[in-house]
Amino acid sequence: MSNIPETGRTARVTIRLVAIQILVFSLLATLAGRLWFIQIRNGDEYAAKAMGNHVQQVVQPAVRGSILDARGVPIADNETRLVVSANRTELLKMKDGGKAVLNRLAKILDMDPAEVEAKIRLCDAETKQPCWNGSPYQPIPITDEATTHQTLLIRERSEDFPGITAEPTAVRRYPTPYKARTAQVLGYLSPVTDEEIKEAEDGPSPFLRSDQVGRSGLERSYDEKLRGKAGVTRYEVDKVGRVMGEAENEPAEAGWSLITSIDARVQALAEKELDQAMKAARQEIDRNTNRPYEADAGAVVVMESKTGRVVAMASNPDYDPNAWVGGISGADYTKLTSKKSNYPLLNRAIQGQAAPGSIFKVVSTAASVQAGYDFNDTYPCTSSYSIGNQVFKNFESEDHGPITLGRALEVSCDTVFYGLAHQEWKKDGGTKPKKDAHDWFYETAHQFGLGEETGVDLPNEVSGRVPDRKWKKDFWKVNKDGWCETAKEWPKKKDYLTRLAHENCLGGMKLHAYDSVNYSIGQGDTLVTPIQMATIYAALSNGGTLYDPSVGKALVSPDGRKVEEIEPKSHGKLPTSKKTLSQIDKALEGVATRGTAAWRFEGWPQEKIPMHAKTGTAEVYGKQTTSWFATYTDDYTIVMTISQGGTGSGASGPAVRNIYDALYGLDGGEGLLPKPQTKLPKIAKDGTIEPIESKAERRRKDSDE
Repeated sequence: MSNIPETGRTARVTIRLVAIQILVFSLLATLAGRLWFIQIRNGDEYAAKAMGNHVQQVVQPAVRGSILDARGVPIADNETRLVVSANRTELLKMKDGGKAVLNRLAKILDMDPAEVEAKIRLCDAETKQPCWNGSPYQPIPITDEATTHQTLLIRERSEDFPGITAEPTAVRRYPTPYKARTAQVLGYLSPVTDEEIKEAEDGPSPFLRSDQVGRSGLERSYDEKLRGKAGVTRYEVDKVGRVMGEAENEPAEAGWSLITSIDARVQALAEKELDQAMKAARQEIDRNTNRPYEADAGAVVVMESKTGRVVAMASNPDYDPNAWVGGISGADYTKLTSKKSNYPLLNRAIQGQAAPGSIFKVVSTAASVQAGYDFNDTYPCTSSYSIGNQVFKNFESEDHGPITLGRALEVSCDTVFYGLAHQEWKKDGGTKPKKDAHDWFYETAHQFGLGEETGVDLPNEVSGRVPDRKWKKDFWKVNKDGWCETAKEWPKKKDYLTRLAHENCLGGMKLHAYDSVNYSIGQGDTLVTPIQMATIYAALSNGGTLYDPSVGKALVSPDGRKVEEIEPKSHGKLPTSKKTLSQIDKALEGVATRGTAAWRFEGWPQEKIPMHAKTGTAEVYGKQTTSWFATYTDDYTIVMTISQGGTGSGASGPAVRNIYDALYGLDGGEGLLPKPQTKLPKIAKDGTIEPIESKAERRRKDSDE
């Protein structure tokens, strides 16, 4: 029998009951608090998440708008292909990371398993192509060239290919009509990245994870209009994925089509002539180096003189724009971005910078007149010009005696411009400039639009360089430490680079006489692009208006009901009087009839189609000379350049003449484009754009029928 009193036993039971009650009430209080937190405090958040768990969305990609030439011929459009894609997220959930599935897929597609695995890698600084540069949460294309048989096998054996889809998809296509690649002008597409989606965090993102975005060229400049808007259908589903109903439907909106000023026939001709001119240059021996010209790169621009619209723009080396379609291969990516292939992605018409040589003399002529020198006065064209111990020679050391500025342009006399630039440099105070220094030769270049972008509707245009006093100071500040370090070897080492570093270390911030003398003939530190010089020569043709070069001509809505024409825009006027413009114009006509370009225009119908030209041969330290040829008629302006190609008229001249002959029909043909294309192609009621047929095309069509 227990010795514990009855009262003690009762007290202990009471304490236990109280403890249990406290515990129960604590649990109930905790549960109530949690319920309040979930249902009231964060109720909206969890309700949204609950809804998200029961809504699935299906994205319908928008059909990207076509890009057409001036006559309505597609140069970028879409075609339906059988695309096989992999869901990277689903594959990574598998024990082996989806390797077995990808191996089976590679076998079906007749591809290397390693290549298939590489396709779904995410791109970063250390991962080489092929890799995926888009969102990791969207299907990643493995191939867009699957056969019907391969697609059926994948779909019929879906249990063997979890996370793999195979279906018809609209894919970008670059049809290259007349074999015109138009690569750098068109650009290319690649998937939207997470970073681009996150950039719009403050507002609704314009992108869906499935979007393809223009990365360069017209595809980038007009991306927003071309891309359209993808459709999204949201379905309500239960916990096992069965569709319970449609929650919301946003239909896809197709992109607008872009009509350009490019004529695919002229574009094909320009690409061909540039390529052949470069090949021909490589067959010529450079007398300075005693080896063939390298002719490693070049560009040509064909522009409407009165509007600034670009009819053709070729850059060499180029590439097949279809290489980007469906994801670029590692081999193709290496080729497009390597030094060995000389970077074919560069559009050298707007990104290639070089000294302009003598085609710059139209700027120096205008500068001379602005500085007060009479156009028709005579100036000594000696065989050389000396400044102290430095001797600057005329081209091929010719001596033409006293000549006018017009004649100096015709025979491309260097020493006339040496003398005028040197006199102006001294008037402005030399290395100690006056406060009111005019610097006419540099100021005029800026007024001509050099040192600035032209405003062409293509991305990544470069501005070139006018090496004036301000540029000299800024450049010296950036480079003085390096120059002074190299200059420590002076005078033990007296090679050109060490001597130059020594001079720049001590006085690189000053504008020297030799700087101005070299600059006056487009040499030294001066840099221009072909599009800049085409803009200037077009302005000389049209009476002085500097137009923004443009490739886009009109945007057309998918249904054809809206047409937004892109009108030519001007960014200024040449700083010359009508009289001076007329005098320069007449002198450039003389270049084509009796000057340095006359031998290239023998037999040209000058009375019917007045031709104007200027040749240029620019020297570059450590390289062979750069060929320049700038020309214009009342209708067109054509500028061509070939890096390390030789003389202007020698290397570029024949190609430019051939382009003009084909445009005007002087080669025995009917003429590709005797007058610029002014009308837009016909837009049908259903929104389709019907190409304008040439007379020859209509005749062939009629004969076939």
